[in-house]
Amino acid sequence: MEELVYQQLKETVYQETMDNGLKVFLLSKPEMAKTFGIFTTNYGSIDQTFTPIGKDEKVTVPEGIAHFLEHKLFEKEDRDVFQDFTKLGASANAFTSFTKTAYLFSATSHIEENVETLLNFVQDPYFSEESVEKEKGIISQEIRMYDDQPDWRAFFGTIQSLYHEHPVKVDIAGTVDSIQEITKDDLYTCYETFYHPSNMVLFVAGNFEPKAMMNQIRDNQNQKEFPDAPAINRSYPDEPATVAKKENSITMPVTTAKALVGVKEDVTELEGDELLRAELLSDMILDYYFSKSGPFYEELYENDLIDDSFSYETELDRQFGFTILGGDTRHPEQMTKRIKEMLHELKKESISKEDFTRMKRKKIGQFMRALNSLEFIANQFTHYHTLGVDLFDVLPVIESLTTEDADEYLKHWIKDEAITVFQVKPQ
Repeated sequence: MEELVYQQLKETVYQETMDNGLKVFLLSKPEMAKTFGIFTTNYGSIDQTFTPIGKDEKVTVPEGIAHFLEHKLFEKEDRDVFQDFTKLGASANAFTSFTKTAYLFSATSHIEENVETLLNFVQDPYFSEESVEKEKGIISQEIRMYDDQPDWRAFFGTIQSLYHEHPVKVDIAGTVDSIQEITKDDLYTCYETFYHPSNMVLFVAGNFEPKAMMNQIRDNQNQKEFPDAPAINRSYPDEPATVAKKENSITMPVTTAKALVGVKEDVTELEGDELLRAELLSDMILDYYFSKSGPFYEELYENDLIDDSFSYETELDRQFGFTILGGDTRHPEQMTKRIKEMLHELKKESISKEDFTRMKRKKIGQFMRALNSLEFIANQFTHYHTLGVDLFDVLPVIESLTTEDADEYLKHWIKDEAITVFQVKPQ
């Protein structure tokens, strides 16, 4: 067991790679009443085409299968795993993103038993043809529910307008039609390929003794047998730098239109710290110009182009990246036109050293406050780990950013061919 000591943050993370390849990270917080554990596989909705372990030919599985698999792992032949956690006084959940699937719990007691339960249920799949068919009805209802949510349709409509071929354009849950194609054998193929311990990370943070916890996890893994796993061969289509559609819209029963401006980010040559720096700069620049105290926000608000629903976000990950801005508006054409103009104006902007110092202080403050949350630490540590970044290195990276970095980023960030507009119009 190795100690990773972060002097600046006064934190110590204990890490060990198990014999089967599972990477384990422990953050002991004796002052906390709660413990949070998350077991994550580096496998998400975009991983549709790959070479299964033990095979030579690539396969393409139905859209939505990663999310479907997440649902099915909780259901065993004789029980529902949620009940196991409830009996141990824990709250359990799971989620699937574009690039990850995670299983998690939080509890104030029976921590060792809950960690065992987490490891054991994820590493013991049970799929039957009958249960798979039953799940199709449940997930179809979930998909239809999201299809009725204007905010979700606007968000995914924007992504679909940004991307020509990349599977990030496909809803994480798939479609009602695509999940009908999923079979028990498909689930086992994906599970055996992507749920090998060497493709997974376990992070536990909270009130426990780290040496005893690591011993327990090691014993648990040593009692199980896993085949040797070669590197996973994933395949993604070539994606142009341009957007798929410059403008697109749908109509829904809403009283006020929703309008979003999407920016397709170029992440093809970014990895590790470079990806992190780009993400931080994007977040800080958006916050500086478009937060409620920012000059762009004030202009949009004063001209009645936006309301309090206005928001923005950047997501940079392996294989894809996007920035989305917008919200409810009574003047969608005017609002999106002005936001596009503002984004282009950023090329000529230069942030003063004084302002950039304030931006960094604000970002550091937000980061330090977030570290009070075990859920934030565990989720973000796992997320950044899969990108080759250490969460606790984020602080020194923020501190290292300069006004020159910001100016250089502004100069090359926005390209007209990488911008799309998506609207949800009232019927």
